[in-house]
Amino acid sequence: MTDRANVILVADDDDDILDLVCLTLEQAGHETIRASDGEEALRLALRHRPDACVLDVVMPERTGLEIIEVLRDTEETTDIPILLLTATVREQDLPPGLEKTGKGYLRKPFSPRELQERVALLLRDR
Repeated sequence: MTDRANVILVADDDDDILDLVCLTLEQAGHETIRASDGEEALRLALRHRPDACVLDVVMPERTGLEIIEVLRDTEETTDIPILLLTATVREQDLPPGLEKTGKGYLRKPFSPRELQERVALLLRDR
């Protein structure tokens, strides 16, 4: 294991949530890369190949699920662990295919501690 900080790509079209997620992860010792829409998130993920991603499910340009599909079909990014954020409250309202992510989702609002724990698990299990 190296001493470098893990790099986490965070994408959300809500600036307040983007700030909260990034601050929470930075307080846990991670570096963050920010994206405010799905197209920017995909471009940054392909360029930087982060250690993990935290993606909002519903964003302009591309959804979190669409980003996952491209990343899983690209050899260099196929193994990046991804945690999805969703404002959906009821299980039956979740988008189809959410279980395909392999690492699951976190409902908004979430506790910063839970976010840190889930990202730590993503990084540990990769």
